[in-house]
Amino acid sequence: MSGDTSQHSIFGKITSGIGVRELPLQTINFVREQLPAWRDDPDRPDEKSEPKLNLQLCKYLDRRARNDFPMVQFTHEELQGGHRSVDISATAIESKLYPAYDPFIVFECKRLPPPSKDREKEYLTGENTESGGIQRFKLGLHAENLQIVAMIGYIQRQSVQHWHGQINQWISELSQITSKGSAGWTDNDKLESLTEDLAWGSEL
Repeated sequence: MSGDTSQHSIFGKITSGIGVRELPLQTINFVREQLPAWRDDPDRPDEKSEPKLNLQLCKYLDRRARNDFPMVQFTHEELQGGHRSVDISATAIESKLYPAYDPFIVFECKRLPPPSKDREKEYLTGENTESGGIQRFKLGLHAENLQIVAMIGYIQRQSVQHWHGQINQWISELSQITSKGSAGWTDNDKLESLTEDLAWGSEL
């Protein structure tokens, strides 16, 4: 989600164990289509905190899915291993392929920039080797048994182009670090493409 004059999408890839499944990809497309309308919804309270934005977005997606994407239900704060939880999950309704109580895709959401300098890279990695957004997916701490997962960035300052470059720069720096228990970052983890839709212009 962008705070400038356009809606943008950024794509990256995790370099192990990712396969293509139709419903998860359809769900990602549904979420992408709903993000601008949620951002610009005149009834949406103006919130900046990540937990409140996550709850808002989950409620909006679930409400819209009832008419526009009725095979999926969205849930806030899906528990993972230990005390961890992922921000938004999607379960299938009456599907033979996916269990009714298990998510088939999850979404982790992060503010850009994060609220404090010491957490500036948390979209990727946190203060230790088991924290951060993408890193938890890479290590299997979130969505261990899922083939496809997704990240959502709430861009509150700077442009999408800025964060596309900044995140890729951080990945380059992380790829130079080798340590026991690390997520094994490489340049192949970089965000691959950037698309823009100039039809939307409100700030998040």
